[in-house]
Amino acid sequence: MRTWQAQRRKRTRQLIELGGLVVKAGIVELTNDDRAIIYGAMLWIAAKLQSHEGEYARDLWAAKGNQAFDAGRHEERKGH
Repeated sequence: MRTWQAQRRKRTRQLIELGGLVVKAGIVELTNDDRAIIYGAMLWIAAKLQSHEGEYARDLWAAKGNQAFDAGRHEERKGH
């Protein structure tokens, strides 16, 4: 496989996974799939991360995300 093909597949997978997170978080349903709201929220997140509160926000959001991932893994194991 050519390098550009491998890079394209990697990029496609990344985009699909990131979109999956938007769905998994319930954002699509909560916004009625309004792309302007979703994009605006992401711009707000980016601004927050660039602000003087960025490190705090990053730590807080990482902890919440890791907690949710762990809960999801626990539920998957329970269901099998």
